[in-house]
Amino acid sequence: MTGPLTEEQLIQYNEDGFLMRRSLFDDVEIRQLRNSAKADQAMSVHAFARSDGEGGSVKLALWNHPDDRIYGLFARCRRMVDTAEQILCDEPYHYHTKMIMKDAVTGGAWAWHQDYGYWYHNGMLSPNVVSVFIAVDPATRENGCLQVVRGSHRLGRIDHVKVDDQVGADRDRVEQILKRHELIYAEMEPGDAVFFHGNLLHRSDQNHSTNPRWSMVCCYNARSNSPYCEGAHPQYTPLQRVEDSAIRDADPTQTISDDSMDWHSGRESTAENLAN
Repeated sequence: MTGPLTEEQLIQYNEDGFLMRRSLFDDVEIRQLRNSAKADQAMSVHAFARSDGEGGSVKLALWNHPDDRIYGLFARCRRMVDTAEQILCDEPYHYHTKMIMKDAVTGGAWAWHQDYGYWYHNGMLSPNVVSVFIAVDPATRENGCLQVVRGSHRLGRIDHVKVDDQVGADRDRVEQILKRHELIYAEMEPGDAVFFHGNLLHRSDQNHSTNPRWSMVCCYNARSNSPYCEGAHPQYTPLQRVEDSAIRDADPTQTISDDSMDWHSGRESTAENLAN
């Protein structure tokens, strides 16, 4: 499902705090992304792990600035950036992208959190930010798909505290929220994408299946919401959009090189949870 959002879709996003776009990327495009990511040695070398405190862990790789390789083209293509612009009602810029590598059987859980719950501490004045969760592998309840709480973005920013290697929303408050708001399991096929608000509560379970659950999350901030101080992720930086066709035209053998990426080791911000 490509093309601009309808008025009804924008209303749904504003009411629910998220919007599912099925088949945003087709089989050829998502297979190209999957094959590149899983064969990319630089991605593997720069990945780091987060423990869930329950015996599992999730690996992820994270970078700030998109380039002309397949990962950057996904983040810069019009079906992503133009949609972010509609949602933010402002010029979007790339805040960061992360590849989440939830391995089979051992892949860990992520605590309930809001993106703005920790980006607030990076100097953002407003939650006017949108994250786009792209399914690289099938995402099911068994392998730890994304979970969201419908309408929770309208409750405001919740206090977040450190729990093991993660930062999560106040558990007592989350418990009460779940009594009043609907929990959604975002089961997805490769190429599906979920756009969600900076204050939307979300989490994921451990992967108890024999199948990996990889996903890529591209995060966009509004130009007018550029952080007032330097932090782990960039202040406003103009984003050069590319046509959607650029993904198919990309060289599938061209992967990330160490000198082209602004890699993160996971130690840049102790206040930040980094995955979903």
